[in-house]
Amino acid sequence: MSDADNSGERVKSSDSPVADRVLQLLAPVVATADVELLDVEWTGGTLRLVIDEPEDRRGVVDEPEDRRGVTTAKLAAVNRLVSPILDQHDPVPGRYTLEVSSPGVERPLRRLEHYRRAIGEDVVLKLVPDVGPRRLRGGLRSVDEEHVVVEVVEMDGVDLDQSDSQRIDIAHIKSARTVFDWSPTPKKGSKGSKRKKKGASQTSARTSKPTASAPAAERKTTEYPDN
Repeated sequence: MSDADNSGERVKSSDSPVADRVLQLLAPVVATADVELLDVEWTGGTLRLVIDEPEDRRGVVDEPEDRRGVTTAKLAAVNRLVSPILDQHDPVPGRYTLEVSSPGVERPLRRLEHYRRAIGEDVVLKLVPDVGPRRLRGGLRSVDEEHVVVEVVEMDGVDLDQSDSQRIDIAHIKSARTVFDWSPTPKKGSKGSKRKKKGASQTSARTSKPTASAPAAERKTTEYPDN
């Protein structure tokens, strides 16, 4: 049995019933394409599927080239794979755009599996009111069913003189995401340099999905970017 099938934590996407229905429906389907459905986002007009390599194959280089990483071709293949499933089961109301993409450098952490994948990375946690600091930043060190351990280096926007290892109840986390240090490493003897922060590049494949009453010739228009 695959990870996608044996854990309830893997089938909870967000507070959106639509996203959760789609995740339940498509996770085993996407797994047949040698990728994993990490997350589903429903924003009332766009249904976004985030896929990545299975964790046990991340960083593996001794595989055929067409199985390494999440390529544009693989995104397009998943788009084509899931489109008829969505048409058949119709879990999303009305018109919408289907977008299949790979995760960016900075990404939200919504499920327990997301936290586990992010161990060793820097994260920002926003906590619910009345439990202490509202915002923490630091390295994610470990994760269990109910807690995360973060080596905190910044608290409510203030850098700490010394890092502080904190064990945080997951129930107290309002939102979380990975963060990336976009600052360039200063050259020796230089005063440093400035660089504008840019978002992580993501490859995606999109499909516009009309309502069920649309003519067959207009049911789908797929766009695949050149990159």
